[in-house]
Amino acid sequence: MTRYRAEVVGSLLRPSYLKQARLDLAADRISVKQFKQIEDRAVDEAIALQQESGLDVVTDGEMRRSGSSGPLTDYVEGFEAIGLETFPWRAPGPKETQLPVPLTVTGKLRRRRSLAAEEFIYARARAQLPLKVTLPSPLMLALTWSPVFSADAYPEPFELFADAAMILRDEIAELVSLGCEYIQVDAPELAILVDSATRSHVYEARGISSERLLLEGVDLLNALADVSGVTFALHLCRGNHAGQWMSAGGYETISKRVFGGLAHYSVLLLEYDDGRSGTFEPLVDVPRDKTVVLGLLSTKSDDLEPFEMLTDRLEQAAHYFPREQLALSTQCGFASVAAGNPLRQESQRAKLKLVADVAHHLFA
Repeated sequence: MTRYRAEVVGSLLRPSYLKQARLDLAADRISVKQFKQIEDRAVDEAIALQQESGLDVVTDGEMRRSGSSGPLTDYVEGFEAIGLETFPWRAPGPKETQLPVPLTVTGKLRRRRSLAAEEFIYARARAQLPLKVTLPSPLMLALTWSPVFSADAYPEPFELFADAAMILRDEIAELVSLGCEYIQVDAPELAILVDSATRSHVYEARGISSERLLLEGVDLLNALADVSGVTFALHLCRGNHAGQWMSAGGYETISKRVFGGLAHYSVLLLEYDDGRSGTFEPLVDVPRDKTVVLGLLSTKSDDLEPFEMLTDRLEQAAHYFPREQLALSTQCGFASVAAGNPLRQESQRAKLKLVADVAHHLFA
C-alpha cells in the first residue's frame, strides 16, 4: 500500500459563484447544463489548489454536494424536510446553538442515481495525483432518524443503517468498477460518542444505543470495506458545521473497539487540532498495520498553526504509534456544509500548503 504523508480530508470552501449558481438553479434562473458547467469549473479549481499546495492525494473538493451527507440524502429517496429535531452545536465559549436537522427519514431508502460516480469520473480525467472519493458513513443517518416520524418505515434505527449500508456497498462496487482505488468513509457519529452529554442527548434519549453503535455499527462499517484492491480510510471527527462542533473528549472511550474493529481499513484520519481531542495515548490501540493521519490543523478558523508546533506534535504522537506510519492533514473538511467554515480562501490555501510542507519535511 502506498502511504500518503500529506493528506486532505475532503471538502473545500465553495467559491461564491458556485453558491450563487445553486441558488439560481433552485430559482430556475439557469439550466441544469449551465449549473453543471459551473460545478465543473469549481472542481477544476479545487483540484488545482490541492496539487499546487503539494499534497500527496486530492479529492474533487466535494463541490457537487450539498454537504458531507449529501450523497445519501440528495440521491436517495426516503427523506422529508420536516426540520423539527434540533441538536446542540458548540463554538469557542459557553454558548450552544440548537440547529435543526434539515431532513428526516420518513420512508424506505431507495437509491435514485449513483452517489459519487459523476464526481469520480470527472475528477479522474483531471487529477494528476492519486484521487480519493469520500462517502458518508451509513451511521450518519442517526441524526435523521426520529422515533416519531421514522417509525413507520424504520421502527428500529439499525434497520435504517443496514439499508444505507447496502446502498453504499452498491456505490462502492460501482466506483471500483470505474477504477477508483482510494475510498474514505466519514464517520463523525463514532467520535461524537466520546462526549457523554452529547451521546445521551443525540443518541440515547432518542432510542439509539451507543453500545450498539460501537458494536454493530463498527461491524457494519468494516463490512463496507471488504473489497480487494482498494485502500479504505475512515475519518473521525467530533462534528463540523460552519466552524462549530458537537462533542469534546479523548478517543480513549472508543479506541479499543473502534480502532481494533476496523480490519478492512488501512488508514485512520483522526481529528487532533486542539484540546477537545484529548491526548495521543489512545494511539496505542491502533493496530500496527495501519497508517494514522493526524488532523493537527484546524479548518474552523483563520489562525495558521506554527510549523514547529506541528512537527513537535507529530514527534509526540510517535511515542504512541510508529513514526514511519504517521501522516498529516487538517482536522476535518473546510466545508462539511455548503456554507463552509468561517475562514478565508487564503487561509485554506495556506493551511493546505502547510500540511504538505510539514509532512514532506518530517517524512522526507
